[in-house]
Amino acid sequence: AKCQCKVVPRERTNCGYPGISAAECKRIGCCFNASVPSVPWCYTPKPKKVKKVCPNDPYSRINCGYPGIKPRECTKKGCCFRAHPAGVPWCFYHRVMEE
Repeated sequence: AKCQCKVVPRERTNCGYPGISAAECKRIGCCFNASVPSVPWCYTPKPKKVKKVCPNDPYSRINCGYPGIKPRECTKKGCCFRAHPAGVPWCFYHRVMEE
């Protein structure tokens, strides 16, 4: 993503080797910008921003607890708790979404 390559030149972390081409740099998952001399031109992108969400579809839930788990125990494990509908896990894992 382009926004991941918006790194202030002085904060760039070298990601390639001297003389690496723009194509090779991008191929290994790095950013390339040769507009500023004497800083890395091939550099590490910013990490993707992700957020944890509780999936809305009850049938896509992945069990995170055990039958009869209390809401507090479930959230203490870092999972989602919704006591409905019947027949699906009520304590279930988050999904990670890219922002």
